[in-house]
Amino acid sequence: MPTMPGMPGLGWIIGVIIALIAMLVIGFLLGALYRKRVAEREISSAEEEAKRIINESIKSAESKKREALLEAKEEIHKNRTEFEQEEKQRRAELQRQENRLCQKEETLDKKTNTLDKKTETMNHRLAEAEATQAEAARIKQEQMEMLQKISGYTVEEAKEYLIASVEKEVTHETAVKIREIEAQAKEDSERTAREIVALAIQRCAVDHTSEITVSVVPLPNDEMKGRIIGREGRNIRSIENLTGCDLIIDDTPETITVSCFDPVRREVARLALEKLIADGRIHPARIEEMIAKAQKEVNATIKAEGERAVFETGVQGLHPDLVKLLGRQKFRTSYGQNVLKHSIEVSHIAGLMAAELGANIAVAKRAGLLHDIGKSIDHEVEGSHVTIGVDIARKYKESNEIIHAIHAHHGDVEPKTLVACLVQAADAISAARPGARRENIESYVKRLEKLEEVSKSFPGIESAYAIQAGREIRIMVKPEQVSEDQMTLLARDIAKKIESELTYPGQIKVHLLRETKTIEYAK
Repeated sequence: MPTMPGMPGLGWIIGVIIALIAMLVIGFLLGALYRKRVAEREISSAEEEAKRIINESIKSAESKKREALLEAKEEIHKNRTEFEQEEKQRRAELQRQENRLCQKEETLDKKTNTLDKKTETMNHRLAEAEATQAEAARIKQEQMEMLQKISGYTVEEAKEYLIASVEKEVTHETAVKIREIEAQAKEDSERTAREIVALAIQRCAVDHTSEITVSVVPLPNDEMKGRIIGREGRNIRSIENLTGCDLIIDDTPETITVSCFDPVRREVARLALEKLIADGRIHPARIEEMIAKAQKEVNATIKAEGERAVFETGVQGLHPDLVKLLGRQKFRTSYGQNVLKHSIEVSHIAGLMAAELGANIAVAKRAGLLHDIGKSIDHEVEGSHVTIGVDIARKYKESNEIIHAIHAHHGDVEPKTLVACLVQAADAISAARPGARRENIESYVKRLEKLEEVSKSFPGIESAYAIQAGREIRIMVKPEQVSEDQMTLLARDIAKKIESELTYPGQIKVHLLRETKTIEYAK
C-alpha cells in the first residue's frame, strides 16, 4: 500500500506499540516489586505488632495473677478471722451453758435435800395420823357400845329405824310437793290448752257421724241369688276369683254380703255386683267386663278423693303416689270412722293449733294429713300402720320432721318436735270427739276389763271400776296398806302403766278413793 504524504510510516507505529508494551511490562514489574516491598513491610510490621501484643498479654496476665493471689490471701485472712471469732463465740456460749448446768445441779441438789426432809416429816405426821385414827376408832367403838346399851338398839336396828323415819318424812314432803306442782301446772296448762283446742275444734267444722264401709249388696228379689251363683257355681267362682272377695249368700232375704280385708277390692266387688244386677246379664264374660269397669271407676274415685283431700287441706308438693294412697283411705275405716275424713280433720286441727302457737303451719298440716298413710296398705304389708307410714314417707322423700311426726303420733317414739306433739294431740282430739268412733261390744268390754285388770295389779288395791265408757277408772285402796301420802304416787304409777300397756282414744282419769274408818264400842 503506498504511503500517504504527511503521515508517519508503519514502522514508526510498530515501534511506538512495542515501546508502549515495553513500558507496560516495566511498569508491571516495578509495581510488583513495589507491592512485594510493601507486603514485606506490612508483614514485618504485623510480626512486630504481634510480638508487642504477646508481650503486653504476658505482662497483663502476670499482673492479674499477682492481683488474684493478693485477693485470695486477703479472703483467706478474712475467713480465718471470721472463723476465729465464731469459734470464740461458741466457746463462750458453751461456757455459759456449762455454768447454767452447774447452777441447776446445785439447785436440784438443794431441792432433793428439802424433799427428803419433807418426806421424813410427812412420814412422821402420817404415823401420828394413823395413831390418832386408831384412837378415834377405838373411842367411836366405845361410844357405839355405850349408845347401844343406852338405846337398846343395835346398829342395824338403828339404821332401819332412821331410814324408815326419813322415808316416811320424804314420802310426805314428796307427795305434798307433787300435788302443788301438778295443781299449778294443770291450772296453767289446762287453761291454755282448753283455749287452743276449743278454738281449733270450733274453726274445724266436720261431720259428727260415724261411717262404715258398705259390704252388703241389696237384691231386687231372692231369684237373683241363684243367677249370681250360676250353673254349678261358675258365676260366683268367677266373681270371687276376679275380685279376691268372698260372697256370702245365706238366708238373709234380698241381700248378699261381700267379705274381704281389702276395702278397695270390696268396693270393686260391690260396684260390679250392682252393675251386674242392674244389667241382668250375668255370665263369666259379662262379669269380667263389669269388674274391669268397676276397677276403673274405683281408681278414678281414689285419685279424685286424694286430690280433693290435698286441695281441701292446702298441702302442696305431694308425690302423685302419695295422693293415690290418700284416696285409698276413702274406703278404709277405723272404729267406724272414715280414715280419709279423719286425716283431713287432723290436718286442719294441727294447722289451727300451729297457728295459735306460732309453729310452722304448712308442716303441721302436711304431717297431719299423712299421719295415717300407712292404713292405706296395712292389709297388704306386715307391720303396724305407724311403721308402714314411716317407710312410705321415707320412700317418697318426705322431710325428717314429717317422718318423725308420723312415727310419734301413737307414742311409738317420744315426740321431740312441736309439730309431732301437735299431730299427736290433733289425732287424739279427732278420735275422741263425740260421735267420731264406735266400737263393737266385744272389744269395748275387753278394753274395760283390761283397764280394771291393770289397775288391780298394784298392791294395796281393793277394787277398781271402769266408768264413763272407759274414760275414768275409780279405784278403792286398802286404808291399812296405802296412806294418804302414798296415794299421789300410786295414782301416778297406775296412770303410767295404763299409758304403756293400753291403747285408747283421748285420756283416762285415774281416781283413787281411800276410806277412813273409826270403830269404837260402847259397853
